Amino acid sequence: MAIINSSVTEAKKVLDNGDLIGLPTETVYGLAGNALDPEAVANIFKVKARPSFDPLIIHSSSLERLSPYIKDLPDAAKKLADAFWPGSITMVLPRSEKIHDLITSGLDTVAVRVPKHDLTLSLLEQLDYPVAAPSANPFGYISPTSAQHVQDGLGNKIPFILDGGACEVGVESTIIGFPEGIPTIYRKGGIAVEDIETVIGKVNVNAQSSSQPKAPGMLHRHYAPNSTLLLGNIGDLIEKYKGKNVVTLSLKDTYTTLPLDKQCILSKSGDLSEAARNLFKTLRAIDKLNPEFILGEWMPEEGLGRAMNDRIKRAASLG
Repeated sequence: MAIINSSVTEAKKVLDNGDLIGLPTETVYGLAGNALDPEAVANIFKVKARPSFDPLIIHSSSLERLSPYIKDLPDAAKKLADAFWPGSITMVLPRSEKIHDLITSGLDTVAVRVPKHDLTLSLLEQLDYPVAAPSANPFGYISPTSAQHVQDGLGNKIPFILDGGACEVGVESTIIGFPEGIPTIYRKGGIAVEDIETVIGKVNVNAQSSSQPKAPGMLHRHYAPNSTLLLGNIGDLIEKYKGKNVVTLSLKDTYTTLPLDKQCILSKSGDLSEAARNLFKTLRAIDKLNPEFILGEWMPEEGLGRAMNDRIKRAASLG
């Protein structure tokens, strides 16, 4: 199993040696390797069993340190970096020749981010290279929001996990690109669309996932628990699946027709930020109960609820 501790020095040593680590961010834990080392990048795909057509995000400690890997920075991207970095927004930008095709899946753009996590920023500041870091979970499974989640999924495949505590945001970063100069959300995430629009004005929102994604995290089925996730009115679903082994997943409601130990709520107060932090952790807890069906509901289509609905939709493998 992997060593777990909070030593930045040890994390740097492992990365410098060409190996991979579990890396904390404010969104989810990443599986990190030297983004300039093709062997390390290839190992990320191998360890995750990730399709090579799904591009990776590179991370560093500042826009300045990411600049050598970017050909062009649109004005809107600069405004977003000033407003939200370090933070939960990833930008897809024209890439420089320094970035290997394996990271971008052959695209002429690269996804870049400055994460908002003090321990990780300290590590990134000490490295002579950015790191490539998709979520640190087996491909297609629920994203990890603690060091133990990484250990459970990949601990037998990597030597070290940097323990930065529980993730504060709990869903992946928002991804935005600028095709033909038009700001376009490829993936809803930790920064709400409404907040982005207060900085750069109206943006397009790509509602479709893809089997040949232009940005990370766009595959049709992703973030999936082992049990079948059904979505709708939970009360009606409980009645429909009476007699089956079910667990509910709701924002805040409980139901008198089902034992409380079979009900999981994301936020007793209905707070979407708290619910987002708890989403992946709760799905993992439900998986350990091994129900036949998970009976879930859509979140309010606002703020982080929109990002959660994106994850729930793909966890249920809906179109």
